[in-house]
Amino acid sequence: MTYWLMKSEPDAYSIDDLERDGRTPWDGIRNYQVRNMFRDDMAEGDLALFYHSACKTPAAVGIMKVVSEAYPDPTQFDAGSKYFDGGSDPDEPRWLLRDVEFVRKLERPLTLKELKAHPDLADFQLNKRGNRLSVFPVEEVYWNLVLDLEKAPA
Repeated sequence: MTYWLMKSEPDAYSIDDLERDGRTPWDGIRNYQVRNMFRDDMAEGDLALFYHSACKTPAAVGIMKVVSEAYPDPTQFDAGSKYFDGGSDPDEPRWLLRDVEFVRKLERPLTLKELKAHPDLADFQLNKRGNRLSVFPVEEVYWNLVLDLEKAPA
């Protein structure tokens, strides 16, 4: 199993939305590196931290499971979508997505500030300068450290 961190702005799609929906396509990816990870590295059954980004208090807030193979993101062909890509060919789609399923909310949000302050997470990709990817793999040691933190007081 590979572990992941997947970011979403909570005003666009939050952990509460995923809990309500149960399952959703993780669409709108428009980065080739992430597209390649969806295609080549991610697998059904992998787990991901749901991370609220670009908000007042960025934080890891839940866990979800990857529940589909990669398949073409239909928003790339929808001229009314903010994710429309007029250069993407339906016969050879440029952008992919994966479906994810709600597993659980974390016992408490683990804020970026808290994650950055933890000395054992200094090399965690989320804490590195210049990390701009919305999806990235999480080493098992960091996955376990993050989940251990949810049981500790803030």
